[in-house]
Amino acid sequence: MQYFITRNGNQFGPYDINTIKNYVNLGQILLQDKVVSNKEEVSVRDILKKHQVKVSIKNNGNIMKQIQSLGLNLLLPKDSFSFKNFKSDNKLLLISIIGLAPAFLIKFTNASVFTFYAIALYFSSIWGLFYYELFKTNQVKIKKAIYIFFTVQIAIFILVSILNINQFNPFYRLIGDNNSFIERVIGFTFGVGVFEELIKILPVFFFLKYAKEPQLPQTMVFYGLISGIGFGVFEGVMYQITVNSKLEYNESFFLNIARLTSLPFLHSIWSGISAYFLAFCFINPTKRYSLWILAIMIPAILHGLYDVFTWSLVGLFISYIGVALLVIYLKNAKKFYNSI
Repeated sequence: MQYFITRNGNQFGPYDINTIKNYVNLGQILLQDKVVSNKEEVSVRDILKKHQVKVSIKNNGNIMKQIQSLGLNLLLPKDSFSFKNFKSDNKLLLISIIGLAPAFLIKFTNASVFTFYAIALYFSSIWGLFYYELFKTNQVKIKKAIYIFFTVQIAIFILVSILNINQFNPFYRLIGDNNSFIERVIGFTFGVGVFEELIKILPVFFFLKYAKEPQLPQTMVFYGLISGIGFGVFEGVMYQITVNSKLEYNESFFLNIARLTSLPFLHSIWSGISAYFLAFCFINPTKRYSLWILAIMIPAILHGLYDVFTWSLVGLFISYIGVALLVIYLKNAKKFYNSI
């Protein structure tokens, strides 16, 4: 019986089973190659097993002879080892930056507060690239995203670290563990959620206010996500050098990781929802007041409820609801945009 061998779309043969065996022994046919048999494709390994044929792939000399026969160009391609190639190879640069950046940051910041911030910037850059790949539009500008990222950090630093504006918020006094469940929900929603979501959305608002053309909701969601990441990583650094540093090692380690990964992500999801409704405030200005309320209160409620339940199953479910809402909103964005 004759068989055709296929590899990467190319077909060879036909060969009888003994010829296939010989070619396998010589390394010219691979056990993973496909065999066309009765209009079905099976591997060479399967067809040999079916015929109870055993193979013994030959070694071409000892190890040194094999390496010599491969040639040094396989190990050290001369044409690739040049400064010009290294400089122009974007994949190499990207892999090097992503893989080695933490080590360099730790080395040159000497394990100080700057190390926390540098590592936070590293993680936020990864989030930014991820969001850019998923949500970019023709309107998205990298410079605008960087501006929003740092502006929200400056705003929170001035308002909280310098002015301590939370002391003037009566709801903020309700978040303590000694308060009732209802009081804590109100406190975290209006004392923390509303305040922080307003801070995160301010840079996006000013960008929209002075935009020279109507902005797509998807564009503003991207900017909202970036603002949330900026806020989240800055808040994370503040917690790492204050609250987390006083905790037991295991708890501190867990919370430090969370402050660099999941918590900035949640902040970005909530501010992405804010930015979604904010975009429609400018697209449909006759309904801007109701859209403003939705832009603040939906993420503030999600934020407040999460802060009450934190890492419990209920808290994780609330986190998932936020992600699901943002995805649903984005799916419907084009329909609502075209209906206006």
